[in-house]
Amino acid sequence: MKSNILSIAVIIILINSRAAFPQTGIYDTGGILMPEQAAYDVTYYDLSLFVNPSDSSIDGSVLIEANVLSPIEEFVIDLDTLLTIHNIVEMDEKSRNSNIGFTRKIGKVRIMLSSLYDKGSTLRVKIFYGGRPLIAKHPPWLGGFQWAKTRDGSPWIATSCQGEGSDIWYPSKDHVSDEPDSMGIHIRVPDPLFCASNGRLLSEEKHNDSTTTYHWFVSTPINNYNVALNIAPYKLIEDTYTSVSGDTFPVQFYVLPEHLEKGVEFFPEIIEHLEFYEKHLGPYPFRADKYGVVQTPHLGMEHQTIIAYGASFNNAAMTGKDWGFDALHHHELSHEWWGNLVTNSDWRDMWLHEGFGTYMQALYLEETQGIEKYHDYIKANRNFSNTLPVAPRDSKTEKEITDAPVYQKGAWFLHMLRYFVGEKTFRKILRSMAYPDPELEKISDGSQTRFATTDDFLAIAEKISGKELEWLFEIYLRQTKLPELYLEPENGNLFIKWQTPNGLNFPMPLEIKLGDELNRINIPNEGINIKIVDGNKIDIDPEHWILFEPAALETAIHQINNRNYIGARESVKLITIACGDSIAEKNLLRHINFLEITREEVVKNNIKKVVGDYLLFGNYKFTVSENDDGLFMSGVGNRHTRIFPISDSEFVTTNSEQTVEFIIDASGRVTELQLGRISAKRVNNDSQ
Repeated sequence: MKSNILSIAVIIILINSRAAFPQTGIYDTGGILMPEQAAYDVTYYDLSLFVNPSDSSIDGSVLIEANVLSPIEEFVIDLDTLLTIHNIVEMDEKSRNSNIGFTRKIGKVRIMLSSLYDKGSTLRVKIFYGGRPLIAKHPPWLGGFQWAKTRDGSPWIATSCQGEGSDIWYPSKDHVSDEPDSMGIHIRVPDPLFCASNGRLLSEEKHNDSTTTYHWFVSTPINNYNVALNIAPYKLIEDTYTSVSGDTFPVQFYVLPEHLEKGVEFFPEIIEHLEFYEKHLGPYPFRADKYGVVQTPHLGMEHQTIIAYGASFNNAAMTGKDWGFDALHHHELSHEWWGNLVTNSDWRDMWLHEGFGTYMQALYLEETQGIEKYHDYIKANRNFSNTLPVAPRDSKTEKEITDAPVYQKGAWFLHMLRYFVGEKTFRKILRSMAYPDPELEKISDGSQTRFATTDDFLAIAEKISGKELEWLFEIYLRQTKLPELYLEPENGNLFIKWQTPNGLNFPMPLEIKLGDELNRINIPNEGINIKIVDGNKIDIDPEHWILFEPAALETAIHQINNRNYIGARESVKLITIACGDSIAEKNLLRHINFLEITREEVVKNNIKKVVGDYLLFGNYKFTVSENDDGLFMSGVGNRHTRIFPISDSEFVTTNSEQTVEFIIDASGRVTELQLGRISAKRVNNDSQ
């Protein structure tokens, strides 16, 4: 069992103030844990289901065992209202069963226990349920059950529920802070389908009605959203892998029959990725079970010991660019360490999963293709909107935190930490975050897993580096605004100064290249003058180690708003000095060029036409709005980002090479918004 960060004292306080806590939305997960659920800790789930592809239904039961942390008379669990509860049974220490009552409100099920359970007692309840579970609208981002078909028309079924929570398909305590010590999974499907799931396959049980039950067992703690069903007429590619720990375990790849040959070709890369992670982070954590990969009809997810793989053997499926390796598999495998071995106890620390996971692709490129490719990958992840803290201090649901740039900015933070503490020290920090004690690398019974917070990572980084690092965490993770680099050339000198939000401390040294000489310079709070020798080119932060904004960027935008295009071009020159050939410089010049040749009323009319709402996948919303400062786009993790016109229908930002294009029909009406491979339909055309 992973140790929970809630102390008994905190739990008692929660229970005494139960009415004060809000309920998380039915299709969201996490947030503040309600008192009734803080009162117990789940130790075991036993899930038994018949999955029926003919009518897209499920039917079965879940046994829940829990340790009671504070006295309870009600046992509160979560289950989607689309599913019907047939019966609930309370089981005593002698396995005697008695039916008990329950009530349902929104997604909560309140079970009336037969007596008061005191602290330290064990609770066992079995819920019989069934129905047609939520259908995934756009998995894995909008999750649920996916009822797809293989090439020959066979059922191809997959679950995904990170954003919605496990309760959309089985009764559970739907909170990231509580994991069972182990779990039984028994899935009955029509022949010749196979169910690939978490843990180890213990047995296959044939039935007289041409169905088979597959009995899986997870021997280590597992997060509820990582429990997954994958059902199809799979073929198995398998080998035995020897870990750096000396243990051996099976590596299994379940592929569709039509992709067996491609699967065999891809299998060696799976092994290469495993070897990379073991080399840098320590032993694969779940050696007691397996490492599994399964083809899915959705892109992918980090389901523990059965990674969902839907990249179709396309290296660019996740990233949009072929970096020379299967980035989807590599990223999802990273979560066996960052997410499954080390798990955020609240979604506010999700960057420990996704930022770390994203950074590992950069390290892999460095190892396989060199340091330049590493830097290219880091720079490619600069296209994020810096509008929400990556690691806020208050509790967050999964959907709330995914609006923050936990992937890209999280990876950039690790990139900067490496620069500040040094290469060797950083590598030690990274491995110690996975396994704080080397003795844990020898363990595979589940006690090697743990919950972690951003403050835990800070403590590890400070201990190993011997440096005070809270300022770095504060400015990049706890708040949104980036430090600015202020430059002012005068009389052969370049004045340089860091400007930070609210005057936050920022002792970040800056690499400056003058001619052929590279120096790392400490910038005092009052700034510093750098002498520029005639003819020498100055290059600030040439390798792009530091995440900052040039102060001239805000100046240039202000000048553009006031139609001072000459002044704006001068400010753009300072952006070039601060950032080199940057996206901001290129896109602002494109914007200025368009404004200089286009009548003002035409620009205003174009902006007016694109203002409105746009729906992606029928559920996610982009909003384009205008205020006195300019035109802004928000939505889908992209909150209030300014966009600048460069033509009648194309707009750009200052942090992405992607163009926002608005599609205009023959009548001049805007019908959709396109952002790279994403297309969102206009929903309020009548206002045009």
